Amino acid sequence: MVADNYKSTIMKKIFFVLLFIQPLFFSCKKADELLYDSADNICFNFLEKQKDSIIYTFAYTPEKAFDTIFLPVRISGLQRPFDRKFVLTVMQDSSTAQEGLHYEALKDYYIMPADTGKTKVPLIIYNKDAALIENSVSIRLLLQSSGDFGANILTAIKGKVVFSATLERPDWWGSWPLGTYSRTKHQLFIIATGVTTLTTSGLDAPKNLYLVSLLTSLLNDPFTWVKRNSDKGYVIEALAGSNDYYFYSTSNPAKKFLYRKDDAGAGYHFIDEKGLLIN
Repeated sequence: MVADNYKSTIMKKIFFVLLFIQPLFFSCKKADELLYDSADNICFNFLEKQKDSIIYTFAYTPEKAFDTIFLPVRISGLQRPFDRKFVLTVMQDSSTAQEGLHYEALKDYYIMPADTGKTKVPLIIYNKDAALIENSVSIRLLLQSSGDFGANILTAIKGKVVFSATLERPDWWGSWPLGTYSRTKHQLFIIATGVTTLTTSGLDAPKNLYLVSLLTSLLNDPFTWVKRNSDKGYVIEALAGSNDYYFYSTSNPAKKFLYRKDDAGAGYHFIDEKGLLIN
């Protein structure tokens, strides 16, 4: 009798456990079905520190006529064993960059390769607008739905690229005999030395003063500098119908530095962004 009661108790416990588990089983199964039946979505995959933007500057590479920004894109859904298309467009109304002047036109569509959930879209940006020295421009981007993907994750379908060629006066500029600061002079410093920063330590004086002398050599005689640094790809050529010259990189002829004879006839000087002589 005791054994029968014990068996009955066990059977009741098993019954109640099954009664509790059964809804969970069907609930999980239903959730899986919803997951696999839902449409795959396309979205951006920016790093956490980037949020939804990529910031870039040509300031330290004035010889570059263009560069490529790679936009990270991923899917929300399942990988498939075949290529799929997705659409990326520029939001013209909220972008300050101009197609053709600041960036290359986007393609009609891009490919998410088979058996993967991530890819990168190449965005080619240009360094041929002189105004980039003073101001940045932005490209606002939007992922849109296509035959293969939805674009329903509204918090992750918009992105932005901001770029310029703007330089700001660094803290170390006044620590060494570099003279009056200008953005043009700063760029010439980078060209002449191949470095983008100096220390402020007195122990580095010999090296830093040598770098300053390289800038001085370029400012005083760009003709000789071009001959001695032919590997850097810069030329200086006469401006037609004038006594002035242009100094520029053959890889980026749109980015020119004016070398002009001063009104007092005391020689030639580079001209900065404000039209003033660089000494």
